[in-house]
Amino acid sequence: MGLVSGIVVYVVMWWVVFFTMLPIGVKTHADEGTESEAGHADSAPIRPYMWRKVLAASVIAAVLWGGYYWLQGSGLITLRPDFNRPD
Repeated sequence: MGLVSGIVVYVVMWWVVFFTMLPIGVKTHADEGTESEAGHADSAPIRPYMWRKVLAASVIAAVLWGGYYWLQGSGLITLRPDFNRPD
């Protein structure tokens, strides 16, 4: 795997993990029983903890990418067909 393909795979994994983690731990004003401020949506989270989710997504994506890199390097999976391999 080249440098560019490795970066692309990591970025795709990061975004998938990040979007998966966004709804985790979100509490709205309705959940807390408080009034939302004027101009805010009722579904807006009180404390979204974005930096925690960014850090967690980075760590989880790095672990997943490491597993993918190991699998591809070991030859168990490949993205390129091997036409010279005997069946």
